[in-house]
Amino acid sequence: MTAAIETHALTRCFGEHRAVDAVSMTVSDGAVYGFLGRNGAGKTTTLKMLMGLIRPTSGSARIAGIDVASDRIGAARKVGALLEAHGFYANLTGRQNLDLTRTLLGLPATEIARVLEVVGMSAHGRRRVSDYSLGMRQRLGLARAMLGAPPALILDEPTNGLDPDGIADMRCFLKDLPARTGATVLLSSHLLGEIEQIATHVGIVHEGRLVLEGELARIKADLAPEIALRVDDVARASAVLNPFDLALSPTSDGLIARLSPGDDPDAAVPAMTRALVEAGIAVLAIGARARSLEGIYRQASMPAPASVTAQSQPEFV
Repeated sequence: MTAAIETHALTRCFGEHRAVDAVSMTVSDGAVYGFLGRNGAGKTTTLKMLMGLIRPTSGSARIAGIDVASDRIGAARKVGALLEAHGFYANLTGRQNLDLTRTLLGLPATEIARVLEVVGMSAHGRRRVSDYSLGMRQRLGLARAMLGAPPALILDEPTNGLDPDGIADMRCFLKDLPARTGATVLLSSHLLGEIEQIATHVGIVHEGRLVLEGELARIKADLAPEIALRVDDVARASAVLNPFDLALSPTSDGLIARLSPGDDPDAAVPAMTRALVEAGIAVLAIGARARSLEGIYRQASMPAPASVTAQSQPEFV
């Protein structure tokens, strides 16, 4: 699959601080790529380099095959961006705001009606932006990003500040966006539950380095399975299960047992239950636990993991 967005050893230093450290990422054509990391991890700096807003100290970035450093204007025409600061003129209508950008890009006037329809704002285009809700402003921002039908979209926290209904609405919209428009979406967010429902691929950045990247379904499938237990005596249960060669983590009322990759939890559960019951430990609940993006993120963001891909990844969770 071709890459809509890619970087090679992309690095940005501010004095002695490496905000982005040799990041090599690949956003496949047609993907919804969730770009995750703590505040200060390097996400925003990476996005700014992709958009040509700041220059890298070293390394390269390409948008739709165009090198951003050598042809910033050409690359910019291949990407639309939605940043947290929308920069709309509140006293102008939605259509008038879009028309300003449309004119600067040299696009036909028909583009305004097209993008308003895509984002479901056709009925509100003639209202002043000052009368828009936050969700409507977010959609107007998406419409502006899609002017000219760029093959790549970079969206920075598009659900930020929305209420639950607005978040659910935006989630459905973003999930279907590549199928509806053909655009590839690079989505930065801190809402892991939302990203898990939207993204086809993820990249996790920690202290400026990309520590995990790949197709989300494959990453989850390749991870070691876990079994959650609720028992009446956590300390004794840990001792009983030690011979099973499991990675055990205590919880408030039980244990999380991590198996080895490829192990069958359906076979492990009866054996573990039998051993605990024979030792006189009450098993209140036991069963395989579904792997979540939150767990993947937390483990991948632990200090000092090596950069990996889904093709060659260690056990992160």
